[in-house]
Amino acid sequence: MAIHYHCRHCGTNLGSIEKASIHSEALGLHKLSDQERLEMVAYDSSGDIHITAICEDCQEALERTPDYHQYDFLIH
Repeated sequence: MAIHYHCRHCGTNLGSIEKASIHSEALGLHKLSDQERLEMVAYDSSGDIHITAICEDCQEALERTPDYHQYDFLIH
């Protein structure tokens, strides 16, 4: 099982954790609401977990230009 992090705005691979077993508390997933968990966490058929987050570049772009919040995907 692996955990893969991707930016929700640009699709950039943020990193992966290759670990046989890890608790959701160690990842902070227990702090997400049910709705946030549905939007941000996905499981594939091989048992890997895919988590959408935000990369530093997109975060900076959103802070500089708040109008970008209306878009699902950012290109930078």
